[in-house]
Amino acid sequence: MRPDDWYCTQDLTGFLAHAGGFLRSRPDLHTVALTVTETLRTSGLRAYGDEAPVFGVLEVGGQVRAAYFRTPPFRLNVTPLTPDEAESLAAHLVALGHSVPGVIAAHETAEAFTAAWRRHTGGRGAVVQRQRLYRLGNLTVPQPVPAGRARIAGKEDREQLVLWYREFVDAVGDHAARDATGWADSRISYGGVTFWEGEDGTPLSMAGVTPVVAGQVRVAPVYTPAHLRGRGYAGAVTAQVSRAVLASGVREVLLFTDLANRTSNSLYQRIGYRPVADFTAYDFRGSRGF
Repeated sequence: MRPDDWYCTQDLTGFLAHAGGFLRSRPDLHTVALTVTETLRTSGLRAYGDEAPVFGVLEVGGQVRAAYFRTPPFRLNVTPLTPDEAESLAAHLVALGHSVPGVIAAHETAEAFTAAWRRHTGGRGAVVQRQRLYRLGNLTVPQPVPAGRARIAGKEDREQLVLWYREFVDAVGDHAARDATGWADSRISYGGVTFWEGEDGTPLSMAGVTPVVAGQVRVAPVYTPAHLRGRGYAGAVTAQVSRAVLASGVREVLLFTDLANRTSNSLYQRIGYRPVADFTAYDFRGSRGF
């Protein structure tokens, strides 16, 4: 595998024309690439930051084998790679002079790329999160269902959504992928957040969904304020949005969890979500020349 088997572009339309079929061939493993590129397509290339995103494709013998993207200042996101492909990608990015602050990918790929990046730059990788991707099987509503009801968030809930999105980002200990107001406005535009509210109409928990792309939807984020946890609200609202997605005709319903959070992993499995693959996020430090 050679570094020049990869090509890099900032042309989203060209990237999707070239790699879109490949990404859609495994909408589960490629869910983040599909949803991020859809957001960039519909909301503009600055949806995730002021610096233009970068895309790349590995093509061998006329066949697309892998793809990557990065929306600065965030980590490199790459589809599953063999060790040789990870080595060639690291060499490709170094040759281009690209800064790579970290990587997130399927576990084996993240490890292989991190090792290759260290060989090429001297930069060391530190694990910052381990995730598990789940797919919904047979939906089961957790019992007992707490008092209250589900309601799709609207324009009148914008301030609440902005507040909870910021709290969610703080709770997971990572940087916000989008500005909170931009995220709220985008989700409101397509009914992308559902509240579980109390009988008096007070929002108690929320679950979001990404737009439908390639026949898949990802449930994200799920958030309950700390003082309201342990009462069944997250399970109720997650089951409700999952049911609504299925009722719309979508059959590929996905979500990610932090493997360190045993409560959420147990909850989603009780609802009917089944493991697909594990992912690992690394941050890089001390990369020579980067």
